[in-house]
Amino acid sequence: MGGAITRDQIIEQADRLFYERGFEHASFTDIAAAVGISRGNFYYHFKTKDEILDAVIDRRRVKVQAMLDGWEAEGRTPVERVRRFVHILIANQTAILRHGCPIGTLSTELIKLNHTAQDRAAGLFTLFRDWLARQFHAMGWGADADALAMWVLAHSQGVATLANAFRDDAFLQREVADLCAWLERLSVTSPSTTPATVGAAADVRREFEVFRQPVTRA
Repeated sequence: MGGAITRDQIIEQADRLFYERGFEHASFTDIAAAVGISRGNFYYHFKTKDEILDAVIDRRRVKVQAMLDGWEAEGRTPVERVRRFVHILIANQTAILRHGCPIGTLSTELIKLNHTAQDRAAGLFTLFRDWLARQFHAMGWGADADALAMWVLAHSQGVATLANAFRDDAFLQREVADLCAWLERLSVTSPSTTPATVGAAADVRREFEVFRQPVTRA
């Protein structure tokens, strides 16, 4: 029992340090100190840093999947579920302003390092992409569902990146509000309620920019 707890604690602290400092800059010593164990005890559970990374990615995957499953179980509409996704930015605002998006920053770092785990890390984005696509499909967007999922995912990542770069919480909150308002409009103009057109996904993405134009910024 104690061994399992220690292993879980190592993974938890490694997850935090990889996020706050980056995978490359979080050392065995840093993680062991955060858990409060000796390096010998540490090596009993993990022989290499890559083993810890794999465990951290697995932990994040389980947490993301549990969150998505929880949103599904709430019985909300697809639009409300996508809104829950967008509001991750608000829920994690403090951490995002300090460290960026935990999934995006890890994925980018591993790509720069040409690390063998980069595809597994990117798989966390795939969980969100596939889930968002299912929500847009349920709204009636059919063949355009994946394109809309990618656009919402990309926009959310862009907001997280710029909010982190400028330490701008007001920007983050405005973007979330605009995106949620756009989702409400999208829900009443889907192909299930209006005739579909070629390039419908591109049209609704452009509509988002048109929708934002009259908004007066403070």
